[in-house]
Amino acid sequence: MPQGLTWRSPRLCHNLPMTLPPSSSLPATLPGSPCATSGSAEPSAAPLQPTPGGAVPRYVRVLSIAGSDSGGGAGIQADLKTFSALGCYGMTAITAVTAQNTQGVRAIHAVPPQMLRAQIDAVVQDIGVDAVKIGMLATPEAVDVVAQALRSYHISHVVLDPVMVATSGDRLIAHETVAVLVNELFPLASVITPNLDEATLLLNRTVDSVEALEAAAQALLALGAPAVLLKGGHLPGDWVVDVLALQGGRHQRLESARIVTRNGHGTGCTLSSAIAAHLAMGDSLPQAVAKARNYVLGAIVAGAHVHTGQGHGPLNHGWAPVVQTASAPQP
Repeated sequence: MPQGLTWRSPRLCHNLPMTLPPSSSLPATLPGSPCATSGSAEPSAAPLQPTPGGAVPRYVRVLSIAGSDSGGGAGIQADLKTFSALGCYGMTAITAVTAQNTQGVRAIHAVPPQMLRAQIDAVVQDIGVDAVKIGMLATPEAVDVVAQALRSYHISHVVLDPVMVATSGDRLIAHETVAVLVNELFPLASVITPNLDEATLLLNRTVDSVEALEAAAQALLALGAPAVLLKGGHLPGDWVVDVLALQGGRHQRLESARIVTRNGHGTGCTLSSAIAAHLAMGDSLPQAVAKARNYVLGAIVAGAHVHTGQGHGPLNHGWAPVVQTASAPQP
């Protein structure tokens, strides 16, 4: 039996309305948030100067390879908001353009593979990348392009969110893409972050209980992923349980109280992009997951009472922004 660690923190789910105080009474930061600071930070107007060793300071750079959400709540829009809120420099390679809002997805247009690769090349060859978050890849051709790029540029921090089903229930990926995704991208990822619907599609079996989470996570590891964060928020109950499973039988069980709200559109995108940001900043995977969950918690609390659209509203990504600063790369 693998050794486990249980971590409990407040957690928000995303289905029904809830009553919260007005935003003016929310704290600027939540205890334990990665954004909590002891004082305000003022951006410096001084030009960046080379260090004694000759290195020029730069931002922490994170690339999102994902679909565009015209409603602004998920996809690259959520990713860029997250990168900015956590003090990182965000970039994008758009895989598909979707027409969607808080009520659902109306249309999907895949970006041609050559254009997808051109975006990745343009960003990596000029600006550089410290971590990559991968979201919606609608076609096998898109998966192949991304896998080839990751191999070519030897990118080490890769968070794969196998986006297959939208919050509204709309399917976002072609059936034949699933096998290609597993074969090509699972071995290249640092961690994959499926929810239960996605785990069901990947494993071709239902994950319907907390007890089944760890076995499902281990089965996903057996498909070639080096680490799995299996999100259990779709299970019923007063507590939400996620499992972080690593190769070698190690796992962490992350438990938190369920708080219901309609405003959960883009939660998975936000979590995976926050993990990528913290990996880019040098955190270990368990640290990055813990900090990312704290950030998502604050974002949902800050936006839970806000009415945006007629369906599932977005998070408040800017609830406690970190000033973007630059530092010299470590040798």
